[in-house]
Order: sequence, then C-alpha cells, then structure tokens
Amino acid sequence: MFQYSARPDLLKDRVILVTGAGRGIGAAAAQAFAAHGATVLLLGKTEEHLNRVYDTIEAAGHPQPAVIPFNLETALPHQFDELAAMIEREFGKLDGLLHNASIVGPRTPLEQLSGDNFMRVMQVNVNATFMLTSTLLPLLKLSSDASVVFTSSSVGRKGRAYWGAYAVSKFATEGLMQVLADEVDGVAPIRANSINPGATRTDMRAQVYPGENPANNPLPEAIMPVYLYLMGPDSSGVNGQAFDAQ
Repeated sequence: MFQYSARPDLLKDRVILVTGAGRGIGAAAAQAFAAHGATVLLLGKTEEHLNRVYDTIEAAGHPQPAVIPFNLETALPHQFDELAAMIEREFGKLDGLLHNASIVGPRTPLEQLSGDNFMRVMQVNVNATFMLTSTLLPLLKLSSDASVVFTSSSVGRKGRAYWGAYAVSKFATEGLMQVLADEVDGVAPIRANSINPGATRTDMRAQVYPGENPANNPLPEAIMPVYLYLMGPDSSGVNGQAFDAQ
C-alpha cells in the first residue's frame, strides 16, 4: 500500500472536481478530499448517488460540495464548454481534477468485440477525459498549484487477453497523462500523474470478477493515501509519473 499520511488541512481552500463521484473509488476520493478541507465538485451521471455522497460530506461538517449531473457518454462538446463556464462563474478556478469515471465494456476476444462496444468504452474512458481536460485547463492554470490525476489500470501498462477496449483505453489514458505532463512541465503550475488503483472492493470489480471473494480486496477508503498525496502540495513538482495505489 502507498505510504503517506495527510495532515488534516492538506487541501484547505482547494476546489477539486471528481468524475464518477457517486460510487466506489470516486465517492471515497471525494469524501477524503472534503475531509481534508477541499470544496469537491461531484460529477457523475446518477444524481441519486451523487446526492448520497453530498449528504455524507455535509453531515460530517466538511466544506459544502457541489453536485454536477453529467453523462460523459453522451455529452457533446458544447456541454463541456458550458460546464467549464459554470465552474469559473461559481468557483473562479480549479485546483484539482480526478479522472475516475470509467466503464469496462465486454471482456471478449478482440475478434468478437463489436465496434459499438469498443467506441462506447473509448468515448467514456478517453474522449470524455480529453474533452474535460482540455476545456478545464484554463481554470487549472488559474490555480497556483494544480493537479490532474488520471485513473489507469495494470492492463493499461501491459495488455492482457480479453481486456479489449478497456485495456486499450487505459493505454490511451497513460499516453494522455504523459503528453499533458510534458506540455505543462515548467510552463504552467500544473502537474499530471496517473494512479493504478489495483484490485479494490467496488461494484466494477465484482462485475469483472463475480467469483472472487470481495473481502480479499481493500475498500476504496484504504487506497486513498496516494490520491491525497497527488492532490496536495506535498507532490508539487511530481509530474508525468505512474503510481500504484497498492
């Protein structure tokens, strides 16, 4: 497990957007960021799940989060622009962006993978990640210390059979992170890195490995140290790196 102990006010006064914030790792990250002082923007497609995370954060007395219902699969370019404009209007800047939302898609041989399924996975995991990054960069540049964190996977670092579109999308995610990291290096107060969460007790993991005992994997809350490290000032100057949460 990544070793790091975050001080209580680590993210004080920071505004951080988390995609896929309604459940799993996204919800845990949103709550961890809020618990360390951040104003968290909860983005996801299911408002009911986002509201539950909102209520948890508010009940704990942390800074008031914001709920942003947004479907990354169907969003059009102008909707990303409208989202950026809304964040600028309401919050004035962005200090952190956690790209957490992903879909797995069918796990089949490439020969049997339909074009529709391939493109759907790429749309959510790559195209929407790019659109969010590019439209939010001007807001990240308004921060004195901004961090963009991409969510990768072990199959995005070494391809494995039957992981199809998901593996390809995670290779693309690593590439996007590396290109962005190189472009902002020494030019803007932004850093970009990726995290491979590893086997974690989430609905997505259960969907992919239905026969596995979920108790063998850590809860999302247990892998938060690396997320807090990369979102806070202690990782200033760390750029273009691929991290493992476990």
